[in-house]
Amino acid sequence: MESTILSRTATFGSLSNLRKLPRESGSSCNSTNVSFVSARPIGAVGEGGNLIWGRQLRPALLLESSSFGGKPRETLKPGHVGAAASSSPAEGSDSPGEAKVGFIQKYPALVTGFFFFMWYFLNVIFNIINKKIYNYFPYPYFVSVVHLFVGVVYCLVSWAVGLPKRAPIDSNLLKLLIPVAVCHALGHVTSNVSFAAVAVSFTHTIKALEPFFNAAASQFILGQSIPITLWLSLAPVVLGVSMASLTELSFNWTGFISAMISNISFTYRSIYSKKAMTDMDSTNIYAYISIIALLVCIPPAIILEGPQLLKHGFNDAIAKVGLTKFITDLFWVGLFYHLYNQLATNTLERVAPLTHAVGNVLKRVFVIGFSIIIFGNKISTQTGIGTVIAIAGVAIYSYIKAKMEEEKRQAKAA
Repeated sequence: MESTILSRTATFGSLSNLRKLPRESGSSCNSTNVSFVSARPIGAVGEGGNLIWGRQLRPALLLESSSFGGKPRETLKPGHVGAAASSSPAEGSDSPGEAKVGFIQKYPALVTGFFFFMWYFLNVIFNIINKKIYNYFPYPYFVSVVHLFVGVVYCLVSWAVGLPKRAPIDSNLLKLLIPVAVCHALGHVTSNVSFAAVAVSFTHTIKALEPFFNAAASQFILGQSIPITLWLSLAPVVLGVSMASLTELSFNWTGFISAMISNISFTYRSIYSKKAMTDMDSTNIYAYISIIALLVCIPPAIILEGPQLLKHGFNDAIAKVGLTKFITDLFWVGLFYHLYNQLATNTLERVAPLTHAVGNVLKRVFVIGFSIIIFGNKISTQTGIGTVIAIAGVAIYSYIKAKMEEEKRQAKAA
């Protein structure tokens, strides 16, 4: 991944004077000074994501080479640091103060892969616990509020201990985040309505259409040109996920319409979240989005489900599983919901929206597969074939996308 060098002449205006100072004869070795330049987060995949677990990486660094030969300071990109660190001893590579390349900078692909893995893992656990709750407590609006409430408490505790430090918010950024939060709230509630109404596999089958909504929005709203090859590569992904879930398909208009509304809502959430990432790291962005979304979700939950909950909803659930299990289930499902969405937001910051959407489809393959195993459904041959087709579609898309990015880099170098 490439990173943009941000130069600040005023900050280092005195470097030329430092170079004029004579070298002391008594110095036995020369140290390498490393200075970090503050950088604003960059979200586009071509520019390289630079936020890991909500911590901002500094993409530009100033490296002063060893004074053997009196070489001046050089400004290097992070991708070039590895070469500097592996230089020969004659160039001072073994000096105690040499710039070392961290694991995150050296293996960005592995870090992004870890983000995807944890996103999938937490999402699978969330879907399983969530569906089990709906089997004895079918109140999706209230459960949606619980999801967000637990997440907000998590964010407030994290801010209190400084992990991460709370980023200040102003009116301009709030205007950007409100539509994102509204889309997040609407998509979250409609997803839960669909999960409560139909099988998990059916909901994820409909939600597998999200890449097409995302691609259409990227092209017609953001003005990004989506090549026909990428459009075609999405077809086997959606087809494969659909085939993998047909054995558990149980059509319901409430579940179908809710899942479609969720697709549209999350598509707009991804696009507007990408725009908002220019001024704040993704961890703080998602925290503010969760707070606003919680305020949006509380009124419909009270209006639509409040009377039923007070009349028999809570009592029925406690009678079936007990008070302790009922409360702990709600807590854990809320915690896993927040964590998997936080990782999804961090992952979105490292990749393009369309790539994120395709990864979301592959995640559904895992969710469908584990839900079939956990809830005792038989795995048919068609399910296995559909899973293979979906994975093959993602591989084709990844290859085409990587090839396009490489061609862009070569064109810039030329």
